[in-house]
This record gives sequence, C-alpha cells and structure tokens, in this order.
Amino acid sequence: MNQIFVLPAVCGMGLSFALDGFRIMYGFIAAFAWIMTGIFSLEYFAHYKKRKRYIIAQIITFIATEAIFFSADLYTTFVFFEIMSLASFVWVAQEETKDAMKAANTYLAVAVIGGLFLLMGIFLLYQETGTLIINELPNACAGKNLYPAALCMFIGFGAKAGAFPMHIWLPKAHPVAPAPASALLSGILTKTGIMGILIISCKMLIYDGMWGTFILIIGTITMFWGAVLAVFSINFKRTLACSSVSQIGFILVGIGMIGLLGEHNTLAVRGTFLHMMNHSMFKLILFMAAGVIYMNLHKLDLNEIRGYGRKKPMLAFLYLMGALGIGGIPLWSGYISKTLLHESIVEYIHELECGTMMPVLLSEGSIKGIEWIFLISGGLTVAYMTKLFAAVFIEENEKKEIQKKYDDNREYMNRTSKTVLLVSAVLIPFFGLTAHFTMDSFADFAQGFMGVHHPGHEVDYYIWQNLKGSVISVLIGAFVYFVLIRKFLMKEKENGVKIYVNRWPVWADLEDAVYRPLLLTVLPAVMGFVCHIFDKIFDIITRWILAFTGFLCNIINHAPDLLAKILLATGSFFSGCLDITSDGILVLLRKTIYQDSGEEEHPHIQNFYHWFTLKYSAFKENTTLIGRSLSYGLILFCLGLCATLLYLLMASIK
Repeated sequence: MNQIFVLPAVCGMGLSFALDGFRIMYGFIAAFAWIMTGIFSLEYFAHYKKRKRYIIAQIITFIATEAIFFSADLYTTFVFFEIMSLASFVWVAQEETKDAMKAANTYLAVAVIGGLFLLMGIFLLYQETGTLIINELPNACAGKNLYPAALCMFIGFGAKAGAFPMHIWLPKAHPVAPAPASALLSGILTKTGIMGILIISCKMLIYDGMWGTFILIIGTITMFWGAVLAVFSINFKRTLACSSVSQIGFILVGIGMIGLLGEHNTLAVRGTFLHMMNHSMFKLILFMAAGVIYMNLHKLDLNEIRGYGRKKPMLAFLYLMGALGIGGIPLWSGYISKTLLHESIVEYIHELECGTMMPVLLSEGSIKGIEWIFLISGGLTVAYMTKLFAAVFIEENEKKEIQKKYDDNREYMNRTSKTVLLVSAVLIPFFGLTAHFTMDSFADFAQGFMGVHHPGHEVDYYIWQNLKGSVISVLIGAFVYFVLIRKFLMKEKENGVKIYVNRWPVWADLEDAVYRPLLLTVLPAVMGFVCHIFDKIFDIITRWILAFTGFLCNIINHAPDLLAKILLATGSFFSGCLDITSDGILVLLRKTIYQDSGEEEHPHIQNFYHWFTLKYSAFKENTTLIGRSLSYGLILFCLGLCATLLYLLMASIK
C-alpha cells in the first residue's frame, strides 16, 4: 500500500504525501503521544502564565511532525522539518531562564546548521538522480556515487535524532524544557531524524555495506557515550535525556546492521522499528513521571528530590514500567526489540564465521567487540535507571523535615493525569507479554518501508539463547550500580549521609569545550587572519597599480608624441598620409605667411595624426553600425532587387 496525495504548486514545487505501514504506525504513535501529553499539560501548565504560547507551538509542531512522517518526497520532508524545528524552539525556551535561553540557542543552532547540511544533501541528490520521490530512490540511485549527498543528509537528520557528535542539544534542552515537551522531543521528534536516516540507508543506499558500517560505528559510539553520560548525571531529566542519546544509538546500530546483512536483514529491520516504537513509549511515561515530580517540587537534582516517591506507590509503578522496559528486562516490550537487535549482530558474526559474507572494513573480531559494547550499554541502562529509582523511591532525604513533607504530599497529581500516565505505562508490559500477537504484527505492518527481502520466521524470544543477552546486561548493570555509582559517584558527608556528586569533567562537555570555542573563537580568528592577509595583498597590488598609473600619466604628460605613436595602430595608411600632408602645409605656412607672426601667436606645430585617427575610427564605427543594421540591409536588398529587375528588363528588350 502506497497511496500518494499531491498538493500542486504549494511552496513552489508542490507537496506530496503517502500512506504505507510505517507511516501509518508512526503517525498513530505521534498522535497518541500528543494526546497523552496534551491532557497531562492541563495540570502541568495550570499555573503557567504563558501557556498559550506553548499550546500554539505544540499545534504547529504536531502538524509539521505528522507531515514529515507522511511525506512522499524529500522536498516535503525538508519543508516541514524546518517548520518543526522552529516551532519546537519555543518549547525549549518556554521557561525563559538563563539556562533555558542558552539551551534554546544551542537547539536552534544545531537545527539551523543541520538544516543547511540537509538542504545541500538534497541538492546533491537531485543533481545525481533527478528525483526526490522517496519510493523512486532505490532505482534512481542504483550505480551512482551518492556518499557526499548521503553524508550531508545524515548530518542534517542525525542532528535532530541526537546522533554523536550532534547530540549536544539533548542534555541541555531536556532539563529546562517543560516535561510534556521533553516527552515529545525525545520520544517523537528524534524519530523524524531516524526516519530520514532510514530513507538514506534503506532507499538511497540500500544493502550498502560501506554505509552500513559507517552507521554502525556512529551508532555504537552514540549508544555507549549516551549511557556513560547518563550514569554520571545527577539531574533526573538530564539523565533521561542522556538515556535518549543512548537509545538512539541502539536504533542506529540496528540501521547499520540492515545495511551489513543485506538481503538477510529481517531481524535488524524488525528490531529497529520496534525499538523506535518502544523508545517513544518509554520516554512518554518517564518524562511525564519526571513532570509529576517537577510540578510539585520545581526541582530535579537527585539530592533535592531524594525520597520524594517513598510513599507514592502509583508514581513508583509508573516509573518502573518505563524503567524496566528501557532496561530490556524480560516480559517488558524493550526486551523484545533489544533481543532482535542483539540477534542481528549475532547473525552477522555467524555469517562471517561461515564465510557466506565478507567483512566490510570491520573484521569479525571488531563486530564481536561491538556486540560486547551493546551488552555493556544495556547494562549501563539498567544501572542509571536503578540509580533514579533508588534515589527517588527508596532512599530518604538528607533532611528529616523535608522527607516528612514529601511523605505527607499524597495529592501530587489529579485523577486525569493519573489515568493518562497509567494508560501509557501499562502498554509497555502488555506489549511485552503479547509480543507475538502485538509487536510482531506491528513489525509485519511497518517493515516494508525498510527494505525487507525475506519475511523471516517467528522468533522464540524466551529461549536461553535470547535470554542470555539480557541476563548479561543485568549483571553488568548491577556491578556498575553497586561498584561505580555507590562507591565512586557518591560521597559520604560528615553526618554519615551519602550524597550524589557530579564527577563528570568539565573539559568533556563537547559544546563548551569544542563547539563554542571553535565557532565563536577559533573560526573568527582564523577567518580574520585570512582576511588580514588578503587585505595586505590587495593593498600591495593597489599600490603597484597606482604607481603604474602614475607612471603612465607621466609618460602621457611628457611624451605626447610617444602616445601618438602608440595610437598609430588605431589609424590607417590614409590618415597617416593626411597627417604628413597637414604637417607639411603648416611648416610651409610658418616659413611664408606666418613668418612675421610671433612665436606667441603660433607656439608649436599642430600634429594632426591623432585628430585624423579619431575621425577615421568614428567613421569606421559608424559604417560598421550602418552595415550591421537591419534597415541598411533592407536598403541594399532593395537596391540589388532593383538592379536585377533593371537587368532583366534590359535583357528582354534586346
């Protein structure tokens, strides 16, 4: 199914939209997330003064996001991609605090730079293929070198998805954005970037091992780096934001395996789509749970919100559903998608061992290393989600009076918000328990967009071979939590109470340590130096030109005869003869008629050569213009025709 709807002449080139399984599924997921966050926003924004601005931005962003998911060509995708980025900027800047404005500027800068790269990639793609229609790309791109276009487009889409090293906006934007906006930014808007990367990987460069390897490497770095950032974070929403970076890395690993496995990519395709869907659901419930905490305390630091959820079983249940899902624990939906992704890596290793596939850039040992990074990243996910749960729902606050205040706060959200969060939360274990009925059906419906060659077979998710990966990740997570987090990332105060400390080095912040100095200091300095060099060069050239011009003026002023000789080439033999004759006449007149006149009356002999030359040039130009004119040609034609008729008349008389 691929029905296309076209709005001709809109935005110049027209807009086109299509329907297929993938588009319908993600259009529905986006609509569900917007409805849930919209209802929750009624309570969250109840005391906000500028909530109308947020609502307008939310409506515009929703329309643009749905248009991206249903777009049939990349021109339509780009138009609504930019609208979505500009409208969602309001979400990040909503609080208007210093941190919010800085994060909003970072978000906007990444969006604008990414948009420019995306536009350049679209230009290059259209130049090579002559089409931007997504379904025509597999045939149009065959046999063409599209790596430059693909790389530019990847930077544009990857910036929105949060892929390394364009991920810098997520840890900055989420802590300051309203919680409902964070749920949409993380769960839905990042998937517009993932959809773009899928278009590149599954339409433009389908079954391309080199491109698949590139995406696999970027995905592995993103997956591990985001998890490490989340482990070190001590801000509730920042931890969830870094977690989003890591989960996007898991999805990118799946996209990389789609390219490497070629026609045997069914596990990778299904795992990629299901983890996209799962991540949208996880972040919907987790960020709304964070929103419940923030709208009651207006704090997010783990040491300050510590113990808030000790006597709130409903909130603990809601958080646990998202945490167990994203941790890949069996019986929850995240286990299903992570198992498929892991098994796609195992399948590729098996194909390399059997010799049925040849390695592309990465050896068999490197792929095994990536498998272990996958499992370790899953373990880090378990560790940081455990840290959040323990801090908020198990440990007590350092101050007894604050803990008592937290325990007495039983009416922390209204019935409507509880219903919304509960509906969103129970879907995660429901999908995990009914994986063959629900999740497999979703994958069957959506997988055609991603270039599945074979339908695949039903996977037995709960055999030991598949459970083993989850068990290893859980054990790694337990080790990281009890050894790294409890021993290194916490310190004991004088009163014997342990608190969470931020041990992440300042120099490791890519934005402040690399991007801002590079764009705001190094680049202006380099370009200023280059401009200074060019200014000096142009100054020297200008001085030489002025000196040479002065030299020419000096020659003209002091050697008119030399100038006349230079102009000789513009004259003719006839003008030269006239000049000699005129000069001879003047000499004769001086010796005869003008002999008694004084030198003052006739001081020098007039040189007629230049005068005759100018007259000759004017005459020649006029005759040339006349000769080239249409009227002159018609006159000559008439004269020729009259002469011919006269000749024929005379010949007939004879």
